Amino acid sequence: MNLAKVSANGQITVPVEIRRLLGLRSGDKVLFFQRQDGDVVISNASAQALRKAQLAFVGAAEEMGIANEDDAQALVDETRYGERR
Repeated sequence: MNLAKVSANGQITVPVEIRRLLGLRSGDKVLFFQRQDGDVVISNASAQALRKAQLAFVGAAEEMGIANEDDAQALVDETRYGERR
């Protein structure tokens, strides 16, 4: 269990153990949300956004016919230059 004190401005210092656990770095944003049971959970918003984006792209490469790095580079070239090389 870790304890943090709220300042007069409503700020807290996240204990080092929790920062490590969440992978928080200076400048990261944290997300607070309340579960149905009333508990409040803190999450690394940056990591959560990355996981959400990764899930959104699951299967996209297969759907686009991208099987390897050469296929990916060809798509980048097509996007940049309007043609596949």
